Amino acid sequence: MLQANNISYQIGSKSILRNCTIKLKPRTFTAIVGPNGAGKSTLLKAITNEVKLRNGSITVNGHSSSALDSKALSRIRAVMPQHTSINFPFSIEQIIEIGRFPHHTSPVENVEIIEKVIEKTRLQSYKGRTYQTLSGGEKQRVQLARIMAQVWDKSPHPKYLLLDEPTSDLDILHQHALLGTARELMSDNLGVLAVLHDLNLAAQYADYLVFMKNGEIVKQGETREVFTKENIETTFNHPVQMLEDPTTGQTIVVSIPNHMHLEPQKEIRYA
Repeated sequence: MLQANNISYQIGSKSILRNCTIKLKPRTFTAIVGPNGAGKSTLLKAITNEVKLRNGSITVNGHSSSALDSKALSRIRAVMPQHTSINFPFSIEQIIEIGRFPHHTSPVENVEIIEKVIEKTRLQSYKGRTYQTLSGGEKQRVQLARIMAQVWDKSPHPKYLLLDEPTSDLDILHQHALLGTARELMSDNLGVLAVLHDLNLAAQYADYLVFMKNGEIVKQGETREVFTKENIETTFNHPVQMLEDPTTGQTIVVSIPNHMHLEPQKEIRYA
């Protein structure tokens, strides 16, 4: 299990995170949702040791993350940041190969893994392309392939994918493809933690939801329990309606424009 225990973070006198505790279990998908400035990405950075905590601790499979060296951590968890800047004319294969750096596998084995993740992320037609020539969404898919290559090796120990707004530059097709691929990887004793802006995507793919507001976790739990009108309106300060999708039977959220005033409807929950 990957766990953040009562962590807080501040810049100067400004508190950014306050007493946040979150658990990521293997074979589960957890999504962090909340308004802009809620602290979602900062929480992810805190979990990956990118920012120095005021208090609290991070443990990975029962070990303090601060006690593990960077290579050992890189073999356990892979991070896909919101934006990645690469200034060299690398091919997509070379970018994906970066994910193999923490491992001591042979070049032949690395090539096999790179080929597999290219197929998994539907990047076959982009082989040989220079990374800088890709669109934002195509770069996101290459970055997903990179972190997949990083945690591809079989291991008796749980591994984790940490994704910061991975669908932000993707169209509908590739949003579902990326999140569906992440869920498929969970079968290999892997846990997924993702910051998502689209509440309906979060509800469709996540087993657990974490609602954040003003640097605090205001609600968290199984999606079927916490994906409610009350929790969404409290978190986002905006009126919504919960509807049932006639095709899938899933509950979806629809935001209400400020100029409209609708009669309240009976809240719908997951069956």
